[in-house]
Amino acid sequence: MDDGSVVLVEIARGYVTRVTPDGKANTLANTGGGPNGAAVSPDGHIYVCNNGGDRFEDVEGLYIPIGDPSHDTGGRIERINPATGAVTVLYTHAGPVKLSAPNDIVLDNAGGFWFTDLGKDNGQARMHGAICYGSLDGSAAKTVAYPYPGPNGIGLSPDGKTLYVAETFSGRLIEFTVEAPGIATPNLGVVPGRFLGTAPGRGLLDSMAIEANGNICVGALLLGEILVFSPTGELLERVSVPDPLPTNICFGGPDMRTAYITLSGTGQLIVMEWPRPGLPLPHQRR
Repeated sequence: MDDGSVVLVEIARGYVTRVTPDGKANTLANTGGGPNGAAVSPDGHIYVCNNGGDRFEDVEGLYIPIGDPSHDTGGRIERINPATGAVTVLYTHAGPVKLSAPNDIVLDNAGGFWFTDLGKDNGQARMHGAICYGSLDGSAAKTVAYPYPGPNGIGLSPDGKTLYVAETFSGRLIEFTVEAPGIATPNLGVVPGRFLGTAPGRGLLDSMAIEANGNICVGALLLGEILVFSPTGELLERVSVPDPLPTNICFGGPDMRTAYITLSGTGQLIVMEWPRPGLPLPHQRR
């Protein structure tokens, strides 16, 4: 945020929280359900992917989401006024497709945003995921790729012409060419996009951020690392963090070399200096 604070989501509590530079946490909004990915718009509103909620259990000292339909209040995209904490539901569907578990979001420079729907377990089967696109004003949302197996993190290249998607369960990083707002190719049925890279071993991929030079930084679950891929898919760097479940990274600070990383297993926000500057948001670029 402009004041140096960090806004993050607390899926288990159903809160969106502001963390000030001195480390104090204050509730920004109570969305209920399971607020997941979040992004700030040019006018300062916070857009949130709400997955409807999960039940969490302590598994060997780590906080782990457990699929439980009784905790599901329905997937949706929400807009939060940070001045008042007011929450507005923008979308429960993307075209005819009902949102299952919206997960991550990235704004473009055309007045819209791309977002993923991870899909959700209902106890016996898993619902399909999707890649979607919506307008910031709430006028329309569409499904771009469906069904899609486990899409999680999503990001745009510095020029906005390439869309990156991290598949959680396959551990693969996929890329698309952005033809226009809400249009991404290739999109061939159940095999959309082009393979770019993969997590080592049994690593699962979560959310991502982009460096100013175009590198893609992705949280790798089970590995306890942030993986840095080049735009051509080469795995350049593995940055270890003190939690096996790092879920997201964002950049800030006066030179964009400060990395903020969420550690889901132990419920922490950590900060570290990054060797390269991160990419500013579209409306922050000069």
